[in-house]
Amino acid sequence: ELGVRGALMVRHKLVLTYQDYLQMPDDRNRREILGGDLYVTPAPSPGHQRAVVNLVMILGNHLAGRGLGKLYVAPVDVILSQIDVVQPDLAFVRADRLGIVTRSGIQGAPDLVIEVLSPSTGPVDRGLKMEAYARFGVQEYWIADPDTRTLEIYRLEGTTYSPVQPVGTPPGPRSLLFPDLTFDLQSVWD
Repeated sequence: ELGVRGALMVRHKLVLTYQDYLQMPDDRNRREILGGDLYVTPAPSPGHQRAVVNLVMILGNHLAGRGLGKLYVAPVDVILSQIDVVQPDLAFVRADRLGIVTRSGIQGAPDLVIEVLSPSTGPVDRGLKMEAYARFGVQEYWIADPDTRTLEIYRLEGTTYSPVQPVGTPPGPRSLLFPDLTFDLQSVWD
């Protein structure tokens, strides 16, 4: 683009960092940075939160007393890089990797991330966030969709995700991280 006196002007994209993120106001909006771009979404709906609570109960009961690791519920910062900071609905870190959990958040890729879709977050959860989770090495990614009452489980293979099983396949969702975990999918939505 030519400016005054024919000089070439270069437009620079503003790239937000984790330090910028820390300076943002503390209101009811969820803020995340992906590739230096800011994404702001309103507080989740009661139906969304109900699904999150049910998933916490299912996974929490399974993890209790097994020493497998720890489950974290939003809002918790997952700092994937200085320009990639997310707040997944749930994140699990294996016991042998708990060193990545600090006072300020999870510093690096959790082993499992779960996103419960909302109308405002679906495209980002299935697009940019899914790509970021794969790029930074999140081993398993679950997408729960309250509208279709489905749970998709993806496993990292190389740098991309592959479905662990087709949606709706009996006997229920199967995680490779928790091979002995079984539950009725309906229990996520009740």
